[in-house]
Amino acid sequence: MRFLHAADIHLDSPLLGLAGRAGARADELVGATRRALVRLVDAALAEPVAFLIIAGDLYDGDWRDFMTGLFFAGQMARLERANIPVIILRGNHDAESLMTKQLSLPGNVRVFSARKAETIRLDDLRVALHGRSFPSRHVTENIALSYPPPVAGYLNIGVLHTALEGRPPHAPYAPCSIADLMGKGYDYWALGHVHERAVLAQDPWIIFPGNLQGRHANETGPKGATLVSVEEGRIAKVEALALDQVRWAKLVVDASDCADEAALGDRLAAALTAASTEAEGRTLAVRLCLVGRTGLHRWLKSDTERLAAEVELAASRAGGDIWIERIVIETTDAVAVPAAAGDALAELAAAIAELRDDPAARGLLADDLAALRHRLPPGALEAAGLAGEDEAAMLEAVLADAESLLLNRLAGEA
Repeated sequence: MRFLHAADIHLDSPLLGLAGRAGARADELVGATRRALVRLVDAALAEPVAFLIIAGDLYDGDWRDFMTGLFFAGQMARLERANIPVIILRGNHDAESLMTKQLSLPGNVRVFSARKAETIRLDDLRVALHGRSFPSRHVTENIALSYPPPVAGYLNIGVLHTALEGRPPHAPYAPCSIADLMGKGYDYWALGHVHERAVLAQDPWIIFPGNLQGRHANETGPKGATLVSVEEGRIAKVEALALDQVRWAKLVVDASDCADEAALGDRLAAALTAASTEAEGRTLAVRLCLVGRTGLHRWLKSDTERLAAEVELAASRAGGDIWIERIVIETTDAVAVPAAAGDALAELAAAIAELRDDPAARGLLADDLAALRHRLPPGALEAAGLAGEDEAAMLEAVLADAESLLLNRLAGEA
């Protein structure tokens, strides 16, 4: 038999700030978690699998309305008609205390208790699943130690939502060690919470499948579930299934030896073509980072509208369905500023350098910047790529951009 192990679906995750950057594509991207769930159910039916495990964070917190629950229940009904059981454990995002709305689920769906660890037996398959749902969002004790002993003669699977002994940036919920898990005597541990796929051990198998659908530019690469094959009561094979609808990618393109904008366009098109091919027909959401010491630096920093158009052209040349989520400029200037006395460029560069080294002037600018931050509408900083930046880092970025803009304009007028 085979079974599927999924986790961290985050159904209808709001993807904060995305609408401001994606525009008309926002609905498509927000709906990616639903379409990934449909692909998961499609895969379960196509195998067909004996059962499906969802190891926490099915939801992304309480529903805004019942449509989230109705959509999930509808997908589970497809599995019910095929007699495929679904075993769910609630994680920190869908803990019992967070879910104020409730909806009846099809009879094939069983949810682990949040009161204590329990065993769910699938006697016709000779499978015993052990787990405990989160009663609240912040579970800081080692709940794995309270899991029941294995059932003799059955395939024993532990289901746990955990950060283990710590896997930043994930919150340290339900902490435990690999040794703790191995000591339970189970055949397989179906973990959730960590969004990167990881096979931590093979005897027994201890696996994070990763999340089902990447939700932002820090969740790159293939996302999906783990398909597990069982032969004669033993785990025989595990394989990753890519089920994501939208593939996120961070592309770093070195502009160092690009002589002009056309050369940079060729390099961008080549990088985007390769990434689109790897996405295998999926929508590709790209955060593009330009690096290197280049004579194009001032242009890149100052003419952002034209740069965006050049990048969109490169995406069109690459083919496929590509959305440029953000362009990050981390290049440095290869063109030296003239040092001749009285030269306007040199005077401007010297003035900016003096400003950087003047604590009083920096303080005034920092105050202005802080006041501006408080007046910006919600999501504006995130849309500009500055969310999470401290004020010192933001000030340095503003000064660098101003320097490039002014030097480029002054050089063009010379």
